[in-house]
Amino acid sequence: QVQLVESGGGLVQAGGSLRLACAASGRTFSNYAMGWFRQAPGKEREFVAAISWIGDNAYYADSVKGRFTISRDNAKITLYLQMTSLKPDDTAVYYCAAGLGPYGRYPSSPAEVGDWGQGTQVTVSS
Repeated sequence: QVQLVESGGGLVQAGGSLRLACAASGRTFSNYAMGWFRQAPGKEREFVAAISWIGDNAYYADSVKGRFTISRDNAKITLYLQMTSLKPDDTAVYYCAAGLGPYGRYPSSPAEVGDWGQGTQVTVSS
């Protein structure tokens, strides 16, 4: 099991930026593909972005492509999500997620997640 702790959420005006961080401990972080998901009130948890275990490939939901950037620092065992041009529709709890197994496929749905963080609230005001 890997423990994941998110930070960096908060309240921001539309058009602003935030950077989320996810500190990992437990299993070897560098061997796992990682991702970010979000869940708005009354909606299902949805995929936002993911990154391969090496960090050479990144994947994004269409709704955030061009605005969000996922990255990882394996030396610091930390995952990041840089969010720019934020919109009120981006308001949600954001969750850090680890893939199901080492050297595996990146998690693109909740069913492909092995471990979750506790979540961090992002609120974008209009």
